[in-house]
Amino acid sequence: MKFSIIVPVFNRPDEVDELLESLSNQTQKDFEVIIVEDGSVKTCKDVCDKYADILALHYYAKENSGPGQSRNYGAERANGEWLIILDSDVVLPKGYLEAVDFGINQHPSPNTHHPLAAFGGPDASHPSFTPVQKAISYSMTSFFTTGGIRGGKAKLDKFYPRSFNMGIRRDVYLQLGGFSKMRFGEDIDFSYRIVEAGHKTRLFPEAWVWHKRRTDFRKFFRQVYNSGIARINLTKRHPGTLKLVHLLPTVFTLGVIGCLMLFGLGAALYCYGEWLDAYNLRPTDNMHQGVGFVFCILALLPLLLYSGIIFIDSTIRNRSLWVGLLSIPAAFVQLTGYGLGFIEAWLKRCILKQDEFTAFERTFYK
Repeated sequence: MKFSIIVPVFNRPDEVDELLESLSNQTQKDFEVIIVEDGSVKTCKDVCDKYADILALHYYAKENSGPGQSRNYGAERANGEWLIILDSDVVLPKGYLEAVDFGINQHPSPNTHHPLAAFGGPDASHPSFTPVQKAISYSMTSFFTTGGIRGGKAKLDKFYPRSFNMGIRRDVYLQLGGFSKMRFGEDIDFSYRIVEAGHKTRLFPEAWVWHKRRTDFRKFFRQVYNSGIARINLTKRHPGTLKLVHLLPTVFTLGVIGCLMLFGLGAALYCYGEWLDAYNLRPTDNMHQGVGFVFCILALLPLLLYSGIIFIDSTIRNRSLWVGLLSIPAAFVQLTGYGLGFIEAWLKRCILKQDEFTAFERTFYK
């Protein structure tokens, strides 16, 4: 068997139904599916039973241990030459596995000196997704939010697959011990270890998936906040991997905080001037209202300019004014959530010198 598709699941039976339906429509049929129920209360057993006669499907239920360890659990039971790791909230176009097969065949076999060890593909927004999901998808892939590093560009110096759409040769997976016990960022950690071990990775631009991501901004904030924390943990594990693009959300967050503080100061000065007028206490050289008004304008101008760029770009890309409008809060949530998580992790790990597990035990390991 060529492919084993491994999907960890936690309380998402409806999403699994859509994923399995898309798998049943694949043009490439040489694959098995391994669903690992990670301690779910709302299980997908009934959904999997529905596809038992359609797919080579194996369902396993276990106690909760997080997505990384659940993928390892599935890998230990897989038979395929290649292990494909997917999130439960993705849907595949019918030519996905065919595109993967084509990409693999374009590179040397495992018997050569530089064989392909792992690959990944980009994600996209499906027309059926809600406007919020489309806005979140935009915020995670746009040049104006993430620098385009998750937008499927093939020109990066090194490619690090992500677990929503990732493939790896089974022998390499077992050799490296699979995913670590990191609760978040474990897929990037694994990709770093693959590259550090001297293995070859590739982006397959045509092997894309529809990725639903989060369904509201509160859940999205929690996700990107944890990603910001994970970036510091990854830097501690893999020195030298922190790039300028990883710092930009923190710089943006500090800039937003600075703008809000400047606006607050301006508003306070303006209100103080109004108070002086109300009680006829204004001195002849008083400029509180004018200075306060200028401060407010200076504080709002960069935020409004950035919001305008996001609105125009997202509206054009999504062909929707509403999605363009929703992309503004999505972009701010994406950048400030990541930035705040990054700052917290930096303080705890780099200043207070706490270790990875105790610093975030309540957040990651519950």
